[in-house]
Amino acid sequence: MAARTVCQMLQRRLASSAAAARLSSAELRSHRSALFSKEQARQRALFPRTEKIEVTLRGPGLQGTLLVMNRGVSTPHSCTRHLTEWHVMSSALALVDGQPWHMHRPLTRSCDLTLLTFKDEDPQIVNQAYWRSCAALLGHVLDGAFKDEFSVELLKIPEVPVTAGAFCCDLVLDSRLDSWTPTEESLRSFTRDALQLVQKDLPWEPLDVSPSVALEIFSHSRCKQEEVEERAAQSQNGTVSLYRCGDHVTLSGGPLVSRTGLCSQYEVTCIHTVGESAWGVRRRAQGLSLPMNLTANHTVWRKLRKRAERLVEIPSSSTVTPPPIAEAPPTAPPPLQ
Repeated sequence: MAARTVCQMLQRRLASSAAAARLSSAELRSHRSALFSKEQARQRALFPRTEKIEVTLRGPGLQGTLLVMNRGVSTPHSCTRHLTEWHVMSSALALVDGQPWHMHRPLTRSCDLTLLTFKDEDPQIVNQAYWRSCAALLGHVLDGAFKDEFSVELLKIPEVPVTAGAFCCDLVLDSRLDSWTPTEESLRSFTRDALQLVQKDLPWEPLDVSPSVALEIFSHSRCKQEEVEERAAQSQNGTVSLYRCGDHVTLSGGPLVSRTGLCSQYEVTCIHTVGESAWGVRRRAQGLSLPMNLTANHTVWRKLRKRAERLVEIPSSSTVTPPPIAEAPPTAPPPLQ
């Protein structure tokens, strides 16, 4: 049984590798987003009747406020629209019965709801979600930053504390880019792309799916399929958490903040080569950001940026060795679009 499972996994990855060679990065993003929308619509159809739930708000100025909302449709963000514009714009994350909950995740039962902001007395939970979101945003940028003939494999996003000084996104580029070294102009280009996404104020859309759905969505990515299997094995309910921003779909081990517009300052500071991995030359892109209403002056920002340039050391985790891949020619034209 175990041998058959391994064979099936290897066959799936070999097939996905061949399929990936036929699709551009833009086509892959469109494919994943379409499957995300299909599953999202299917889940919404599970609540055909309007059933009411009671949402009791907790927190300063809201203690005991009761809202009657729609089960499976209303979200914490929906609840903020019954309050004030400040709650709509400032709420980054929620607690539902004490558990972290994305602002756009539908509520499925009567519950206590606490809205979290960056100005809370203890912002640790929302700060970590923000750091995770900044890393996911960096992955969004890198996924579309190179010419279509070059593959970009986004690895599992490292979970690093805010105290590390930088958020991280690990990736493996096309083997033809093994000798590529990012210039300051490359980093500025990545930063500009990120700030464009911030200015668009795009929502991070959450969706919990079964492993089979996640494997279909990432059918063209061998390492993402491995991550799906790992996260499903670690999940208490066997599901996998996906998030979509624009047409970019990613996996996440924890909740993200509600939208890209919550970023105030954002900069891609460096890309380090951290050694060989089962997938190829592993690189670690790092960045620095501050959320809305928490800006820093130029002097402080320069000091923070200097720190964010240092490599963030992360203990390596064991991975399944993928099947061998034929090496591409060593020469390469300029990689950035």
